[in-house]
Amino acid sequence: MGRKARVEREELARLVGEGWSVKELAAHFGVSESGVLQAKRAAGLSKAMLDHRAAIPWKLERAHAQSGPATNLRNLSALAQGRELPPEKVNTAVRWARRLVDAGLDVGYDPATGFTEVPAGEDGRSHVAGVLAAALRAMGDGEEEG
Repeated sequence: MGRKARVEREELARLVGEGWSVKELAAHFGVSESGVLQAKRAAGLSKAMLDHRAAIPWKLERAHAQSGPATNLRNLSALAQGRELPPEKVNTAVRWARRLVDAGLDVGYDPATGFTEVPAGEDGRSHVAGVLAAALRAMGDGEEEG
């Protein structure tokens, strides 16, 4: 039985910094791609996983996971968690959410039909408004119009 392959942290950090892909790193170190991902996590070289459960509290059907509302909610959630996104994704998500909030609307989800626009709650609160507010706070925009 051969010796266990070893991923040297310093070399891994250097190569990741140079932009090597996981596949390239796996071949270089003689380990699986999963082994590279584990080594990156152990070395603190991986981005933290984001948790979008607050923004998307529904169990989405596969057909709806990449829909516009799901994507916009995920992008707003990423912003709320401090992730930087390309400006066009930020603008699209914020414009979408502001349009709904300004019109007194929210989103609803049904596994059979997907996302729908629904009236906001009687108190004016909506799921979308909460997700948008969290994203704007994290971006330092407060409630400013943009």
